[in-house]
Amino acid sequence: MASAADAELILKLYELRQEETLRKARRFLVFDFNPKTVEDLRVVSRDTKSENNPYWRQAISFWEMAASLVLRGALDADLFLDSSVEGILLYAKFHHFHAETEKQSGNPFMGRTAELIAKYPAATARYEAFLKTFGNRK
Repeated sequence: MASAADAELILKLYELRQEETLRKARRFLVFDFNPKTVEDLRVVSRDTKSENNPYWRQAISFWEMAASLVLRGALDADLFLDSSVEGILLYAKFHHFHAETEKQSGNPFMGRTAELIAKYPAATARYEAFLKTFGNRK
């Protein structure tokens, strides 16, 4: 059951999401960045000289941090999943590049978010709904 401390943390995460650069980063990844190939993805995700690379790193790391708070017990999962599913959306949007990029880099793509999806049925349901939105890319 969620506590007052959980509610405060949710509100803090919401406040952080309103920060101007993070807002731009989130908008870019959710609406503007639609790679067709892994090479398209890498232009943003790996090229540190790309003007959009900081957006990639900031938004992905924000949602990974938030998922980690849930997985480590610092934040109630149900409360988090009621209002903070953009990380799951990003995972669903880019997950089909995961196997190839992980194999080459040795780093799991959004590993905390993947763990959150696997652990909580509400997260799994959101993930599956987003997959349908993106054409069930697996």
